[in-house]
Amino acid sequence: MTLRAVAPDDGDFLRELYASTRTEELARTGWSDEQKAAFLNQQFTAQTQHYAAHYSAADYRIILACGQRAGRLIILRMEKESRVVDIALLPEYRGQGIGTALLKNLLRDAAAEGRCVTIHVEKFNPAVRLYQHLGFKPAEDKGVYWFMKWTAGQA
Repeated sequence: MTLRAVAPDDGDFLRELYASTRTEELARTGWSDEQKAAFLNQQFTAQTQHYAAHYSAADYRIILACGQRAGRLIILRMEKESRVVDIALLPEYRGQGIGTALLKNLLRDAAAEGRCVTIHVEKFNPAVRLYQHLGFKPAEDKGVYWFMKWTAGQA
């Protein structure tokens, strides 16, 4: 597993990745394929614009597994905090320890640099269990999201 900077030709991949994170949710809507595609396009565009406006200084990376694009990781490093803006893997790469390894590396680096690590995660997202296992604690209830925080040495 390696990381590389997001490149201009990653647009279609990032759109596909985003869509893969909404598959289960959209399966319950009863919408046509065209309606789903229009919704996903609108939401992907909104997310991309939001990230550009609020996280322009973040590090945007493509996750590669055996040389293949497997996901993305967006990290904003601030003086005392590293914010996981987004971490996502295509379905075929989930459950293989890739996300765990990436997060452990991030936590190790943050501890060495004296930073906490934070992330917003939907409460129903199965990844909440992983974050808790790694030592993240809910710091704030944001309605449908948890704002979770990890601090080195925290029990």
